[in-house]
Amino acid sequence: MTAGGNRNALNRETGADGLRDWSYDLLDCSSTCSLCCWATFCPCVVYGQNKQRLRHLQYEGVALSNGGSRVSSDCRAFCCSALPCFYWVFQMGGRTNVRNRYDIRGNSFEDFLSSVLCVPCALTQESREIELEEKSLSS
Repeated sequence: MTAGGNRNALNRETGADGLRDWSYDLLDCSSTCSLCCWATFCPCVVYGQNKQRLRHLQYEGVALSNGGSRVSSDCRAFCCSALPCFYWVFQMGGRTNVRNRYDIRGNSFEDFLSSVLCVPCALTQESREIELEEKSLSS
């Protein structure tokens, strides 16, 4: 099921390939300081919430009312994978899912680089993209 709201809420230009750029730049975390802090110090929480929110949008077609629980099975899996430094596998998969849902230009190599080199920025960027669709549903 692909229910949901406006997946290009900021009306970013789409190219001939039907894809567009991210709504926010990867390094644009300044306007969401609290989210960026969560993504920096507890990335497993933001990863888990992003996954819950995206799944809820995908299957229910509405925003998750509480934003997702802070400690979920997705959060625990991400946290456990961080110990042997395999967190990027989860992060890369989550990033690819967000990119595919919103028809965002990119590829697996770019997802890999952002997932390894800048997890907080990538998680924040993904969360903000999901938030745009959630806000369009409440309008």
